[in-house]
Amino acid sequence: MDTLYVSPHPDDFRSLLVLIAAEYCPSRPRILTSEPPEGHSGSRPALLLGSNGTLLTGASAVSWYLSSLAGESDAKTVSQLWQWLSFAENELAPVSCAVVFPLLGVTGVGKQVHQSSRLELKRILGILDQTLQPRTFLVGETISLADVALSMAVLLPFKYALEPSDRQSLINLTRWFVTCINQPQFAKVLGKIRFCEKMVPVLSKTSLASSGPPHAPLANGTTASDMLANDTAASGKPKTEAQLKKEAKKKEKMEKFQQKKELEEKKKQQPQTEKKAKPEKKELGVITYNIPTPAGEKKDVASPLPDSYSPQYVEAAWYPWWEKQGFFKPEYGRKSISEPNPRGMFMMCIPPPNVTGSLHLGHALTNAIQDCLTRWHRMMGEITLWNPGCDHAGIATQVVVEKKLMREHSLSRHDLGRENFIQEVWKWKNEKGDRIYHQLKKLGSSLDWDRACFTMDPKLSYAVQEAFIRLHDDGVIYRSKRLVNWSCTLNSAISDIEVDKKELTGRTLLPVPGYKEKVEFGVLVTFAYKIEGSDEEVIVATTRIETMLGDTAVAVHPSDTRYQHLKGKMVVHPFCDRKMPIVYDEFVDMSFGTGAVKITPAHDHNDYDVGVRHKLDFINIFDENGYLINVPAPFLGMKRFDARKAVLQALKDKGQFKEIKDNPMVVPVCSRSKDIVEPLLKPQWYVDCSDMGRQAADAVREGRLKIIPDHHLKTWFNWMDNIRDWCISRQLWWGHRIPAYFITVNDPSVQLGEDMDGRYWVSGRTEDEAKAKAAKRFGVPPERITLRQDEDVLDTWFSSGIFPFSIFGWPNESEDLNVFYPGTLLETGHDILFFWVARMVMMGIKLMGKLPFKEVYLHAVVRDAHGRKMSKSLGNVIDPLDVITGISLEGLHAQLLDSNLDPVEIEKAKQGQKSDYPSGIPECGTDALRFALCAYTSQGRDINLDVNRILGYRHFCNKLWNAVKFAMKALGEKFVPAAKTQLSGQESVSDRWILSRLCAAVGLCGTGFQAYDFPGITTAIYNFWLYELCDVYLESVKPVLSQADRDDALQTEADVCRQTLYTCLEVGLRLLSPIMPFVTEELFQRLPRRQQDSPPSISVTSYPETSEFCWHSEEVDQQMEFVMTVVRTIRSLRADYNLTKMRAECYLQCIDSDTVALVEQHKLQIQTLSYSQSVHAVVGPGAAVPEGCAIAIASDRCTVHLLLKGLIDTEKEVAKLTVKQGELEKQMCKLKEKMEKSDYKEKVPAKVQEQDSEKVRRTWGNPALAPQSCSCLNSTSAFDHFYMPS
Repeated sequence: MDTLYVSPHPDDFRSLLVLIAAEYCPSRPRILTSEPPEGHSGSRPALLLGSNGTLLTGASAVSWYLSSLAGESDAKTVSQLWQWLSFAENELAPVSCAVVFPLLGVTGVGKQVHQSSRLELKRILGILDQTLQPRTFLVGETISLADVALSMAVLLPFKYALEPSDRQSLINLTRWFVTCINQPQFAKVLGKIRFCEKMVPVLSKTSLASSGPPHAPLANGTTASDMLANDTAASGKPKTEAQLKKEAKKKEKMEKFQQKKELEEKKKQQPQTEKKAKPEKKELGVITYNIPTPAGEKKDVASPLPDSYSPQYVEAAWYPWWEKQGFFKPEYGRKSISEPNPRGMFMMCIPPPNVTGSLHLGHALTNAIQDCLTRWHRMMGEITLWNPGCDHAGIATQVVVEKKLMREHSLSRHDLGRENFIQEVWKWKNEKGDRIYHQLKKLGSSLDWDRACFTMDPKLSYAVQEAFIRLHDDGVIYRSKRLVNWSCTLNSAISDIEVDKKELTGRTLLPVPGYKEKVEFGVLVTFAYKIEGSDEEVIVATTRIETMLGDTAVAVHPSDTRYQHLKGKMVVHPFCDRKMPIVYDEFVDMSFGTGAVKITPAHDHNDYDVGVRHKLDFINIFDENGYLINVPAPFLGMKRFDARKAVLQALKDKGQFKEIKDNPMVVPVCSRSKDIVEPLLKPQWYVDCSDMGRQAADAVREGRLKIIPDHHLKTWFNWMDNIRDWCISRQLWWGHRIPAYFITVNDPSVQLGEDMDGRYWVSGRTEDEAKAKAAKRFGVPPERITLRQDEDVLDTWFSSGIFPFSIFGWPNESEDLNVFYPGTLLETGHDILFFWVARMVMMGIKLMGKLPFKEVYLHAVVRDAHGRKMSKSLGNVIDPLDVITGISLEGLHAQLLDSNLDPVEIEKAKQGQKSDYPSGIPECGTDALRFALCAYTSQGRDINLDVNRILGYRHFCNKLWNAVKFAMKALGEKFVPAAKTQLSGQESVSDRWILSRLCAAVGLCGTGFQAYDFPGITTAIYNFWLYELCDVYLESVKPVLSQADRDDALQTEADVCRQTLYTCLEVGLRLLSPIMPFVTEELFQRLPRRQQDSPPSISVTSYPETSEFCWHSEEVDQQMEFVMTVVRTIRSLRADYNLTKMRAECYLQCIDSDTVALVEQHKLQIQTLSYSQSVHAVVGPGAAVPEGCAIAIASDRCTVHLLLKGLIDTEKEVAKLTVKQGELEKQMCKLKEKMEKSDYKEKVPAKVQEQDSEKVRRTWGNPALAPQSCSCLNSTSAFDHFYMPS
């Protein structure tokens, strides 16, 4: 077994790093706080490998070895992880220590160094904050070792140095840090972290020295480097030579770091020319649209655009105008929906949300994806319908209204009676149901509201009734008495999707409605049944001891030799005179327990099947409320879980109890009532799914129905090929009452019927129709028939299953039904693949003879940033409107008070909200929310959505806004776009490049929509607008546009540039419109039109296609990629030497004349984008380049020489470069030594060998860089150097 040696000090962040990594280790090591044993040199943290006695030292190496987070990653991911580990250890940790250690009483850090270190820390954390703006984690979409290492490197600053104002300015970093420390593995090691309120010394010298932990930093002369070396003087053990050497190195590093800080401090104190104060960065403000605009009228677009993007301004007034203009209706722009359209038809119905309460972010994801698809198909010119609707949600709605009645009036539904209660539900629906539609409109959903449906509307209710009657008449629906999932609290059967599986690891006390004390679960009770007529006994076990009162047999395996002699024998029930057979059945697992199993056919699904096979008695011992029936005294009339205790005690009294022990198990809990679900025998209506299920499976196998992504196919076939009949009865009042009637024939010649006899049940659209059917069946006059309608209602999924055609008026013929059935696509979450999707397919095939849609796209399920399921009791269910408009923490708390949670759950939810949203939720806007949801939508199973990350896309909207504002100013008021989108042949290299990138984006978006690759679409659009149009093209054309006003010769080039710019804006907005409808409409309306008869809205403008935008050029892209590599290299050099304001001469040493020609062609772009004074291209390594240049290799074709002479302090830079040169020499020599070892190729993994070779090639691959020996790197002058990126 491996042994991990760590420091016991609570603030030793390196030991905390390896301890957290160990939490992810599949086989956790033994952990000791002592020093490594004699003979093993190295300081803590260290890991002694049990397999070969090797000692690993250093936090990075140990954590990498321990953590399974490193996993089997590709080379790129591994490289990123190591870069972050290096950054944490070498850049961030020393600065953090220099800031925090003085606060902990550690001496050796001067006041000036401490102050400068604090500034340096803020700078580094600021960079980290920007890096984390679009990310939840540092590498990939899940937590990695990079997150563990970085979070531990900033742990001390968060605890002791970063005040609330600091954290507020580092919102992304703080959000990421809170997410990390809330992970269970972190919490187990760190406990609860208290953030710094004010940066003050934590402990006095006395208290530190006297009462600190074993390795607390002492004030009496202990230095920061001593602390970093993890001084073990307190343990009293002498240190080994290797330990002392290592500590000396670390001390040397710290001293260098301190010297560097002191030099920086001195530089700051030197008199400087007065600089202009930088204007403070303004927060994105709230700007409102205040121009009076009647609902449905077009928004004013003549007034100038506000200075910055504001969601409230942008989103005002557009939706009512879209709706009034009929843009969302399939009839828009055509005489009839029946007229042929060569572009085709797109129809999709909304997964009808429950009428209960509000939508959450899961619904927002569904609707964002569906609206993007709908808008795209509409812009593609197809007849497009996205049909809205709302589900009556039988159980959920009844529970909500019942709780409301009890809370407000202390009344139950039984106090009101069925009719009055249903009126209360309708009243509640009319008050609350519209909130859902309001939310959908706020999300920008382009639904045809004139076709909106509610599943309890007369049209849909008639369709539900018709479907039941047809299926009943065909014998597909039948009556049967079987086990159902029964909720004693609801007094109803519930579907499988409404049963939560609560996993227990052992004995657990759970709250159960109706019981004052918690009830014990997770134990296995063993007891004995006596064999009739002998002293022998059979030992059985159960997790539900109370059900033994309903036992009717004991089962053993036919091959079990232990029980062969008991064939034909009976066991005696201890509490009644019941004799129970011993049956032999192969379902019994001989290896589990004693190999004998008690059989309770009426209260267990497996036992039910055994009971049917062996024709056992089915004794129901629970009534609908969970009270015991059909049992002997004293158990008769007891509540089921009270009987649990009583039966256990009675067995003990009889001497038949054996033992009780912990037992891992799954407890079924009703998601609506939180009651423990009880299997109960009830007569119910069932749908025979065998034939329909087979046809549904065949439709997918034969390719007539496509399920995307295809990893869900296995689930589909598993369900369809093993489908069970569907129980559709629900013992509720709210819902579609079952149109079935029990027949009583008032004729002595006709025998009285029983509930389970299907002959005595008839269905009908009216009672008269049912009576006529019954009279005909029994050959008597209708007046001799008495009917009693079933009190139950249909499962909500029954009405949802016929939704794709009931919304169009089926069974009546209509134009909508002929045009829009079957539909094109069904888009929904994968969690309801069986409960809804499969049932729509089966019902469509059976009742319509056609599949209801051609494709099914299943998106992932939304979870919170910690990967938890959205749950009201966790406080992580977020209303999309709160993300759009923003909400305070107090506002989130207030919403909980309006919910149906009990006080304990409310308090728990408040704590969850406080942890995740300490400052509430900032205003993000609809467009940012939609973009974020689409960007997250990979074709996986789960999405961990961090609400704070959505804010980053609001900043993208602002960038978009500013870009269009600048571009419109550059275009000028008199600008007229060309009538057609085409090349003039006069485009500059910059124009050709941006148009090539635009065409590439058009292609990526088109294929992305076809393949449901939403991250691909958002990435293509984001990259085009931000990194290509804004960062490169707009910057590179500024000189052209500004000089054209002064130079007539440049006017033509400027005009072409303006046409190119207009094309990019107009096409770029159209590409983005399906995802961000509001901001694109606002900006599109400000642009001039190519033609007078252009569509009035971007939402009905054509979507860009590659057939029109076909100017993508790989050659142009490659050339510009070379240019940008050069630009980035120059920028990097400028940053190294802090040339923020000064322009430098730049010499580009090219490998051949072709590269020189390329540089000359793009000279203006390079000069503009790199902020250079001028750019000169020279050929060959011997070309004349001025002395005093900083050198960096841009590529194998070009080396950058940046003339720094006269711009910087030469002596300081030479000293700095000498140190860098020495470090580089040491690194390379070590690497060469390592690679020259005889066993290098055998022992070192191939990937690592490749990385090592690449390092050598990058450093010494250029002849000019090759050293004469490992001890010396020649340079062309005392000042020239080669800049090698780390």
